[in-house]
Amino acid sequence: MTTTASPHPGAALSGEGEQAYRRLVEDHQWHVPDRYNMAADVADRHPGNRLALIFEDHTGHREEVRWQQIQDRSRQIAAHLHALGVRKGDRVSVLLPQRPDTPATYLGVLRTGAVLVTMSLLWADEPIRFRLADSGATVLITETAALDRTGGFDGTVVNVDDPTIAANLPEYETVDTAADDPALIFYTSGTTGEAKGIVHAHRTLLGHNEFHYCHDLRLGDVFYGAGEWAWSMAKLMGPLRAGAVHLVYRPAGGFDPEGLLASMARNKVTTALVNPTFLRKMKQDIPDAGSRYPQSLRVVCCSNEPLTTDLIDWFRAEFGVTPLDYYGSTESYPLLGNFPGVPVKPGSMGRPLPGWDVALLDADGQEVSVGEPGEICLRAGSNPQFPLGYWKRPEASTESFGGTWYRTKDRAVRDEDGYFWFLGRTDDVIKTSGYRVGPYEVEAILRRHPAVADAGVVGVPDPVRGQAVKAWIELNPGHEPDESLAQDITRFARAAYSKFAYPRLIEFIDELPRSATGKIQRAALRARDLDSAAPAAVTPPRKDGRT
Repeated sequence: MTTTASPHPGAALSGEGEQAYRRLVEDHQWHVPDRYNMAADVADRHPGNRLALIFEDHTGHREEVRWQQIQDRSRQIAAHLHALGVRKGDRVSVLLPQRPDTPATYLGVLRTGAVLVTMSLLWADEPIRFRLADSGATVLITETAALDRTGGFDGTVVNVDDPTIAANLPEYETVDTAADDPALIFYTSGTTGEAKGIVHAHRTLLGHNEFHYCHDLRLGDVFYGAGEWAWSMAKLMGPLRAGAVHLVYRPAGGFDPEGLLASMARNKVTTALVNPTFLRKMKQDIPDAGSRYPQSLRVVCCSNEPLTTDLIDWFRAEFGVTPLDYYGSTESYPLLGNFPGVPVKPGSMGRPLPGWDVALLDADGQEVSVGEPGEICLRAGSNPQFPLGYWKRPEASTESFGGTWYRTKDRAVRDEDGYFWFLGRTDDVIKTSGYRVGPYEVEAILRRHPAVADAGVVGVPDPVRGQAVKAWIELNPGHEPDESLAQDITRFARAAYSKFAYPRLIEFIDELPRSATGKIQRAALRARDLDSAAPAAVTPPRKDGRT
């Protein structure tokens, strides 16, 4: 016996809304030249006096970076690397925070034809060492404050603060590269095993058309993107290529929504990219954010995890803008999205971006019917963003990218208008008493409870049901974890969602485990149950005394 989620399509699409989407799809064409270098395309198309970046921090310090500075600095970086022996195809790793010369450093590496391996200082030392060793990087570029993080690296360490870099003439000639030549290695977060390096070609940037179709970026827009550049270079390079001014705000530490909103208002940010965790924290800390910090926002997009209806409603009420959800995987994104001028169905990931051939398939590779669950799949090679493969993993590369379809391992349903609705990971599906339960839906219900800040839902072994639904709960301030609250949360989920798919087990947790991009690591939650040191779960009884 199976059950599927029921999308909440609301009103049927108007003819005008449907035609707007169809025009986007029909008018789209990919233009990928044979010879293409990402750095030259991003940096050298802009006049030197055009503003590129604004950096502000919590102290009030402000710094503006113009394109001439980026062009000159990237060529100096490239010349320095060339003098060290870096050549086309070598791997060069960059371990830098969001500082004014980080974009120029990235671009400098790409100018040499080397493969850029981006890394974040938010990683611990062991993940950094693993990525350096696995990628075979011969050069590591970092800053003075992070030199103590380079222990064990047997290649060349370049301190980006070294004044000798600026002694190079900014006259380096960018190496000629094919559009299909490798340019980037991003590492997955490795939630269920060792991290894998995903290799992208220079053409990958040309496939990131979300900045055109979803963000509607225009020359002179001011863009803010939440999160690290190290694991999402597109959110840096895409807006810069489009001629938008990129705002970076540095808090004193942690999340500073008031400082960020004040900076966004002061600099008249017009378009932004955020994620649901970011919005949930902002809503929790500043529920009246819109009235306190009026913005100039025209378009706001959201990614990394599903955008829930309550966050859409709150943001729209506060700022007068409907956030547009879009979806993708670390290997390839975005596959699905919402678009300005096209109706939004709150809670839906939207529809395939123009030029992206996306389908919902069953285990046999057949497309499922409307309303039936299937795996989100991307036709191999159907867009320039499609990766070259996994670094040094030919079998995994063939398995994931060598067939007709790339299978994301994410499940969704599609409604009669073609909108996709997220269900969860294929390996996260819970089978309880013959029913199939998607954890995301249960998590979304739990977050509606006033005591719940966030929730992670997994299946745990149950001798009767096969699996039982278990929820790990982060509480809002002012609520104490106890059996009475656990019972109340369970009753709420049972009444609001399902009589079979509600969590029978509740465990309170100070902080849910998350990946580097903010996604809940359900594998880590399942692993906690195998740890005998983990605290026992509260099993809330039903009113009739049964569980």
